[in-house]
Amino acid sequence: MLAADPSWAQVLRSDIAAVYDRDPACERLIEPILYFKGFHAIQTHRLAYWNFHNGHKDFALYLQSRSSQTFQTDINPQARIGRGLFMDHATGVVIGATAVIGDDVSILHGVTLGGTGKEGADRHPKISDGVLIGAGAAVLGNIRVGKCSRIAAGSMVIKPVEANVTVAGVPARVVGVAGCSEPSRTMDQI
Repeated sequence: MLAADPSWAQVLRSDIAAVYDRDPACERLIEPILYFKGFHAIQTHRLAYWNFHNGHKDFALYLQSRSSQTFQTDINPQARIGRGLFMDHATGVVIGATAVIGDDVSILHGVTLGGTGKEGADRHPKISDGVLIGAGAAVLGNIRVGKCSRIAAGSMVIKPVEANVTVAGVPARVVGVAGCSEPSRTMDQI
C-alpha cells in the first residue's frame, strides 16, 4: 500500500501526531503504534479502504469484521477519513459507508455517524475539518457538520450544523460558539 501511495506515510504521521498532541495519556510518539486501539482501528480502516477501492472488496470487509471484533469499532471500508483523526478510547464508534470525515477531527467513544434508515444511497454525515464530537453523540443522516464545530457528549444531531458553533441536546441545537479555531485540537468539551 505504501509503495502504491507514498502519501499514506504522511497520513500515518498525522494520525500519530493527533494522538500524541491530543491525548494526555500519550507520552511518547511510539505509544499510539503500540498501545492505542483507536489508532489501530483507524489504520486498519485505512488498509480496508485501500483494498476496497483497489478490487479487494472481500478482504476489505474481512478487515472491517476483524477490526470490529478486536477494537470494538465498526468503520465501513467505504467511509472516507481525512488525516489527523483522533479516536479517544474508540469503543463503540460506528461510521457508516457514505460518511466523510475531514482532517484533524476528534471523535470520543460511543459516537455514531449513521443513517436515519429513510435515506437513499448517500445517507451518512459529512464532518468538516477540525470538528470535536463528544462521547456518545449520534450524528444521523446525510447532513454536514461545519468546520471547527463542537458536538456535546450525548447529543443527537439530525440537522446540519453551522461552522464554529457548539451544539448539544436531543435533538441538538446551538448552545454557543465553539470557542476556538479548532476544538478538535484543544479537546475542550465545555
